[in-house]
Amino acid sequence: MLLDGRRRRAAAAASVEDLRRIARRRTPRAVFDYVDGGAEREVSLRRSREAFDRVEFRPSVLRDVSAIDISTTVLGASTRPPLVLGPTGFTRMLHHEGEIAVGRAARRARLPYALSTMGTTSPEDLAATAPGADHWFQLYLWRDRDRTHELINRARAAGFGTLVLTVDTPVPGARLRDVRNGMTIPPTLTLRTFLDGAVRPLVVVQHADHTPAGVRGVVLVRRHRGRARQPLDPSATVRDVRWLRETWPGKLIVKGLASVEDALSVVNAGAVAVVLSNHGGRQLDRAPTPSSSCPPW
Repeated sequence: MLLDGRRRRAAAAASVEDLRRIARRRTPRAVFDYVDGGAEREVSLRRSREAFDRVEFRPSVLRDVSAIDISTTVLGASTRPPLVLGPTGFTRMLHHEGEIAVGRAARRARLPYALSTMGTTSPEDLAATAPGADHWFQLYLWRDRDRTHELINRARAAGFGTLVLTVDTPVPGARLRDVRNGMTIPPTLTLRTFLDGAVRPLVVVQHADHTPAGVRGVVLVRRHRGRARQPLDPSATVRDVRWLRETWPGKLIVKGLASVEDALSVVNAGAVAVVLSNHGGRQLDRAPTPSSSCPPW
């Protein structure tokens, strides 16, 4: 019955904005803000939305559109719509199956899907529940290179053919909504957060363990000389892209670039594709908006 209610609400949504309104009404504020928010004053987030609003289409009329084919190839693999489902962390906070549900949907739609290192489903579980799909694995570089190598080997053994290296996170973004809600590492939850979760408990209890499956057993914050030390490696350079190219046998994509110079450097280091991205406005505020100079279609 509970799932039927969710299906009815989802079916009644006519747009993504409708889904957002449903989520805002039914989801604990800390969880909603984690998904919905951006870094600092959210200038990049706002500019990204405004850039999409400015996109316009130039229609060419009196064309035969009785048979539409939007299929294409992405890195040599066939896909129907020209889309890739990107990586998101902590997906089970919003859905009891999380990344597994996304993987099944991607397989049905014949779309590539990039599983996040910070996802709440392991590479092995995703491969087992959505066999035959075009699985990509998104990777963060850890200070502990042995741990990085272990993740790469697990993804390879699970049949993942594409590695997506995210490079715009040398330090965590300053997401002020999360700070105010206590959605930090480690958590600093407030009484207000707990009370809000009690009013909207459905999402919170869907899955008891929201720990990223790719990094279970890793201490996400260490104390170093009295200061918090994150596990992401701020010293990573193009040399690490070359190391991954030598280590990873499949396709290598680098995500999080905002300049031609950086794109050329990673391609010269062995990447087969790049993703222009400002991390959805969630990492460095006032970073360039990739679609800001998009011409009319």
